[in-house]
Amino acid sequence: MGIFSRLAQLIQSNLNDLISRSEDPEKMLNQIVLDMNNQLVEAKKQVAASIADEKRLAKQLEQETANAQEWERRAMMALRAGNEALAKEALARKRETDELAATLQDQWTKQKTAVDQLKKALRLLNDKIEEAKRKKNVLIARKKRAEAQKAIQETMSGLRDQSAFETFDRMEQKIDQIEAEAEAQTDLAAEYSGDALASQFKQLESTHGDEDDMVALKRKMGLLPPLPPQQPAAAAQRVQARVEAPAGVANSDQEELAAALEELDAERGAGEKRKAER
Repeated sequence: MGIFSRLAQLIQSNLNDLISRSEDPEKMLNQIVLDMNNQLVEAKKQVAASIADEKRLAKQLEQETANAQEWERRAMMALRAGNEALAKEALARKRETDELAATLQDQWTKQKTAVDQLKKALRLLNDKIEEAKRKKNVLIARKKRAEAQKAIQETMSGLRDQSAFETFDRMEQKIDQIEAEAEAQTDLAAEYSGDALASQFKQLESTHGDEDDMVALKRKMGLLPPLPPQQPAAAAQRVQARVEAPAGVANSDQEELAAALEELDAERGAGEKRKAER
């Protein structure tokens, strides 16, 4: 094989591949239906022309048949008038008209048969085109559905990529870190703002108040024995000292801390005494 033949074959194969890849099924189907509609229009024109010829032949046949009858009537009229020569001429003209009518009859019969066949073919062509239109719509719908499924599968394939989920996890960790830092800053700001010692005493008073309330509720319910007569005064003194303790914060921090420790020791001793009584 020569180099030019191989080159021509290579160019032809590339062109065919390019055309195949460039073909859009929807556009191709629309074009095919359009071409078929154009063919249908041309076929209708041809059938219409054939029908017109058939009607023209039918009129000519009718006219020649009428002419033959007219010449026969004239021949009879000539015989009644005693003019046989004129009657012979009229009969001769009638024979010519009959021959022409017979020829027209044959042509009209053939034309009518051809017209009937053309009408049948036209109906078949029209049915085929209508079927092609319906099939085109079905094929286009199938194409669009396949394209939609393909797009969904491509999207799902993209979602299967682990890098996307790893990015989500990394972002979640960053957000958790930011939230933790924000909470830590809030705690530090609350702890080191204002008077730290006063805050400690306030927290201590709140805790002791809760414990006293719990002990009182248990005594009321009978879960603990009642206090001896001398202990309510001591408890009142502890409450009074706890209430007055913040007033001494401004004088001396060490004295307040010592008083708090003494109060804790007294509370611990009272608790041990209650346990011993039980």
